Amino acid sequence: MKRGDRPLTTRDGELREDLTHAELATFAPAADVLPLHVQEKLGMRVRGPQKTPTKIPTSIRLSPNVIDAFKATGRGWQSRIDDALQTYLVEHPTPGHRS
Repeated sequence: MKRGDRPLTTRDGELREDLTHAELATFAPAADVLPLHVQEKLGMRVRGPQKTPTKIPTSIRLSPNVIDAFKATGRGWQSRIDDALQTYLVEHPTPGHRS
């Protein structure tokens, strides 16, 4: 511990109530440190293995009204955009396109 740093816990072993933003930033995410069975007991969402085929992360620019409309449908809006594009590909086949 550097000089002037304070421990994160009190003498009783309790987490200090006056932690600074800088101190909180040093904490690891719960999913990285808690055992799986504890995460499940706490009701934390545990992501399973990636299903195939794996989607490829990308960045595209879409009109604000398109984004707003899909976001308004709730969680999974990005998957619904992917579904809409998949439907477009089926309805508008392109020579050399592979499904």
